[in-house]
Amino acid sequence: METHLTDCAGCADEAVRLRDAVGLLHQEESLDLDPLLRVRVLEGCLGRRPARIPVPEWAGPYDAETARLDALLRDLGGSYWKAPVELRWFDGAPVRRQLTVGEVIAHLTAVDSLVSRALDLPAPGAEVAPRSGRPDLLPLDPWERTAAHWTAHRDLSGAALRTQWREQSHNLVRTVSFAGRGAAGLDVDYGAFALPLRDAFLDRAFECWMHAWDIAEAVDYPYEPPAPRDLNRMVDLAARMLPGALADRRRAGLAISPAKLVAAGSPGRSLRLEIEGDGGGIWYLPLDSPGAAASEKEMVAQVAMDSVEFCQLAAGHIEPERIALGQMGDRAVIRDVVFATASLSRI
Repeated sequence: METHLTDCAGCADEAVRLRDAVGLLHQEESLDLDPLLRVRVLEGCLGRRPARIPVPEWAGPYDAETARLDALLRDLGGSYWKAPVELRWFDGAPVRRQLTVGEVIAHLTAVDSLVSRALDLPAPGAEVAPRSGRPDLLPLDPWERTAAHWTAHRDLSGAALRTQWREQSHNLVRTVSFAGRGAAGLDVDYGAFALPLRDAFLDRAFECWMHAWDIAEAVDYPYEPPAPRDLNRMVDLAARMLPGALADRRRAGLAISPAKLVAAGSPGRSLRLEIEGDGGGIWYLPLDSPGAAASEKEMVAQVAMDSVEFCQLAAGHIEPERIALGQMGDRAVIRDVVFATASLSRI
């Protein structure tokens, strides 16, 4: 074609006109879709015609984050399943472990199956526990459960691992949508602790986001935080879990600030946690007992940080000593709360 254009004046003129037309039709911009597009489309659709069986509000973040991760995996295609991904968390000190993209998805499948177990749903692949033939006898510890799941499914292709994970996530959302309000308070046993189902869905949404971020970072793919409303719910869950995490650190002798005996429901020392940016808000945390009443009147310290960085700290992606924060008041209390936030992280 290029050779012909050098000899044919008529075709050369037409080529110039067509190139100019292409320039007018196509503007230089990113081909990546707005990460909030799905949320806006669904809200518009449901505003016109509400769902006959709506997804519970507390399951919405999990539904959204699994859909976003699924879109990421679809964009990556089959060539990335063995790409190395570094997982990070905090266990008294920073911990790092390298998995492949496929192993990360298998990990999400294995831990999500704890929620399936609480709902009496079958675990993905009955062969997970080959000796007993009972998937419900798998360990509750998330990492041990991941190891057992990966051992049973290490020969599956990346596409099969993705299908297994996605079918389970769809099944979870579908089940709680039909279950009604009573299911929200059902306990989900994680082995070392338990969460009510509504909080377990938020926990799984949070981990799905963080591991999607791990994958995106490993393959240099842009990945945005959750929608502000969903991000706020995840921040709220972490804030509500902080008093218990702080109490655990005190019992283990890891806290440096002195504690006071306070009866449950009685006023005690408080910390004001101010989370800025999308999904932010203000929380007052009891410092002396998880059951104490926290208020501005009893505030002895104040901490302010960005919402995404707070979530990264809670996921063990930022070391406690390196987090950027505004602080005022008792420095020992602030240090204990920051380290307690990092201790929320786990594999």
